[in-house]
Amino acid sequence: MVIDHIGIVVKSIDEGIESWVKLFAYHKITEIVTNTRQKVNVVFLAKEGSISIKLIEPTDKTSPVYIFSRRGGGLHHLCFKCDKLNETLIELAEKGAKVLVPPEPGEAFANENISFVYAHHGLNIELIDTDKRAKKIA
Repeated sequence: MVIDHIGIVVKSIDEGIESWVKLFAYHKITEIVTNTRQKVNVVFLAKEGSISIKLIEPTDKTSPVYIFSRRGGGLHHLCFKCDKLNETLIELAEKGAKVLVPPEPGEAFANENISFVYAHHGLNIELIDTDKRAKKIA
């Protein structure tokens, strides 16, 4: 497994994009995508030679990240890309990780399956086995 991206919760995705562009010279590599299952808007940012960033904005008060965003947001998850999502999920669960979200289509990943696990040391981990991104900017 390798780290694919870091997920950051923001109160406003537009302000988050502006901040990452201005402070860290990142640029958008996707349009904003709405994840209806998680009730969030997401966008991917990138910078040559650096890890990708996924900004996460709640779509409404029922979003799982709404309260976190209102407290200022911040680090939400590390995403690991693996070879086979289902097999990796089983292996991690056998090693003590708790499955939070079983495999389900992720709109930001062109509806390829994603999953979330809670790992040791308070880490929220997203798992993917795809390079696909929805609404990529050419």
